[in-house]
Amino acid sequence: MKKSGNILIVDDNKGVLTALQLLLKPHFDDIRTLSSPVSLPAVLDEEEWHVVLLDMNFTAGINTGNEGLYWLHEIKRRKPAVAVVLFTAYADIELAVRGIKEGATDFVVKPWDNQKIVETLTAAAQGSAPHGKEKPKKGETAADEDSMYWGNSPAMQQLKTLVEKVACTDANILITGENGTGKGMLAREIHALSARRDRPMVSVDLGAVAESLFESELFGHLKGAFTDARADRPGKFEAADRGTLFLDEIGNLPYHLQAKLLTAIQRRSVVRVGSNTPIPVDIRLICATNRSLPEMVKKKEFREDLLYRINTIHLEIPALRRRPEDIVPLAERFIARFCHRYGKPLLGLTDEAADVLRGHTWHGNIRELEHAIEKAVIICDGTLISASLFQLPRHSAPADTAVSTLEEMEMKMIGKALETCGGNLSAVASQLGITRQTLYNKMKKYGL
Repeated sequence: MKKSGNILIVDDNKGVLTALQLLLKPHFDDIRTLSSPVSLPAVLDEEEWHVVLLDMNFTAGINTGNEGLYWLHEIKRRKPAVAVVLFTAYADIELAVRGIKEGATDFVVKPWDNQKIVETLTAAAQGSAPHGKEKPKKGETAADEDSMYWGNSPAMQQLKTLVEKVACTDANILITGENGTGKGMLAREIHALSARRDRPMVSVDLGAVAESLFESELFGHLKGAFTDARADRPGKFEAADRGTLFLDEIGNLPYHLQAKLLTAIQRRSVVRVGSNTPIPVDIRLICATNRSLPEMVKKKEFREDLLYRINTIHLEIPALRRRPEDIVPLAERFIARFCHRYGKPLLGLTDEAADVLRGHTWHGNIRELEHAIEKAVIICDGTLISASLFQLPRHSAPADTAVSTLEEMEMKMIGKALETCGGNLSAVASQLGITRQTLYNKMKKYGL
């Protein structure tokens, strides 16, 4: 067996050090252990280290993780090329994610799995991704609608790294980002990479659930609990048992219903409408919103205790305009998808069309781009999609510029109302004089 160089392990638990020495001996040339980081600077200079396994906490009674982050910075300052893997308890995963943003290569959760820790440390030493984190090949075809497209932008690559590290845990995840950025697709990707991948992922669009049906939809009901309750029915929590529950548009959940959701999450059980019997549920919770929940907390529109529960890990998807290098590759991916769907030969993009796509602001993000490409594929008669096939709204045009169609005018009105109301769908619907469901349908139609 080829060994992976030298490893330095820093942990104040001597039992942990002994166990890791025995476990890693067949895999590393030299293993050095430190029960305190005080001598770490000197030891770093003694020989060439390929990886450091660094505990997050050392001072008895202090579990803030700040010591680990301090020593991470010291290691990277002195030896930038050395890979650092953080050693953390489950409760400190959020700190470990912060550590990755600040230079760590990976993290391992205590108590560890022997095979996984070996794979993680040897991969870090060799400068490659662990084999256990390789994604299935199904997402490599351009027309695969269920695969996550990561692109080449630094922001998305950093997000990809974080997702691959947190997906394998059961930590609650909050996904934020503008409308149309792909929050639902990211949730599916996390589920696919998790240990729960063989169980269902159940999605609930809270923006489309009527308040009167909230408890029945999420917690289920018994026969006769209310009019039309003709049979016992499990709710979404039960349907997601041992799998993943994805709550989309959680920022639109009315305040008085948030307490009911919090209770179910805290107790890990639900009570069906018409019953008094708690039913245990084992779910991994992923939530998504386009709104700023901390701002909503300040305005007393969102419960602070619920935010803490759902926000163990926060992932933000950048807007498409912040990653222009991904626009044309995404467009080509959508072209392949829609050519296949509509039975057309694979079309190309003219250089002028590609420039038009790059220059557009894409307020509707990926969803707007997808809608534009589908329309262009449908009406294209040749082998190349020209710039003239993209009838894109001019977001930067003067206010008095005439719009060419009623649909464009309606889309602009909805977009302006969304911006004015900070994404609050109830307020937008009220301002426009339509129902929330009608608003929601129009947003999906226009890619907003």
